[in-house]
Amino acid sequence: MFIIIGIVVVVGAVVGGYLMEHGHLLVLLQPAELVIIAGAAVGTVLIANPLHVLKKIANGLIGAFKPSRFSKQFYLDNMKMCYEMLSRSRKEGLMALESDIEEPDKSQLFSKYPWFVKDHHTRDFVCDTLRMAIVGEIDPFDLNQMIELDMEVEHKAASEPIAALSTMADSLPGLGIVAAVLGVVITMGALGGPPEEIGHKVAAALVGTFLGILLCYGFIGPLAANLAKSAEEENVYHNVLRVLLIAYLKGQAPIQALEFGRRVIPSRVRPGFNEMEVYCKKIAAEAAAEGAAAAPAPA
Repeated sequence: MFIIIGIVVVVGAVVGGYLMEHGHLLVLLQPAELVIIAGAAVGTVLIANPLHVLKKIANGLIGAFKPSRFSKQFYLDNMKMCYEMLSRSRKEGLMALESDIEEPDKSQLFSKYPWFVKDHHTRDFVCDTLRMAIVGEIDPFDLNQMIELDMEVEHKAASEPIAALSTMADSLPGLGIVAAVLGVVITMGALGGPPEEIGHKVAAALVGTFLGILLCYGFIGPLAANLAKSAEEENVYHNVLRVLLIAYLKGQAPIQALEFGRRVIPSRVRPGFNEMEVYCKKIAAEAAAEGAAAAPAPA
């Protein structure tokens, strides 16, 4: 939503200021210049990046127009899921989670959280960590190092479309100059013609430079920055889960492990401790009520 508002503001400010100076708007409409600049920019991206990066760019741009999912409620729901999972592990042992971890799509526990099951990266991140704790008998310190390496690899992969868009943005002013030079070449071929025609061709050439700079600093550059912030939010989210899981595997009680994770949540969306505790106790009470309802009546 804010991206659309920002685009409207950029276009409105540029066009509005131009019209305030009594400029002729139709002069800025130069489809040939736009084809040269935009087409060449897309071509540079195709030359520089493999297919999987291009797919990430497309998915990232689509996602940029959607609201961020990393809200306070999102983190509370994660705390709820983790509390239920860790409480069960505390009572029945880590082996009780083995079936949920091996087949999360069929898990009764994870079925309550469809957003977690659909997020394959996060689902595998959590399940693989617990799988190592169950079958690997690995020390929590070594497991923490393994998770950090995993996060580093994923963060680097998430940065690939950002670097590609940034490179594209950096190339746009130069491609604008290319379009302007081609316009000058055309203008030189029209020397000796009517002054109005020469003036129109010079204006078209200058519009090429204008479009290259505007696309760079007004659109593509900010979009790359937006994707970078989204990647950072994803990395912070996984860091919360890392801290939480490692704290539990080191021997902390579920609610204490949740507090370790809560402290890593960014302050603007971080729930309070009492808020989180009340939410988790509510979940525990609901689970106990469900268990009592499912228990067979005494003879």
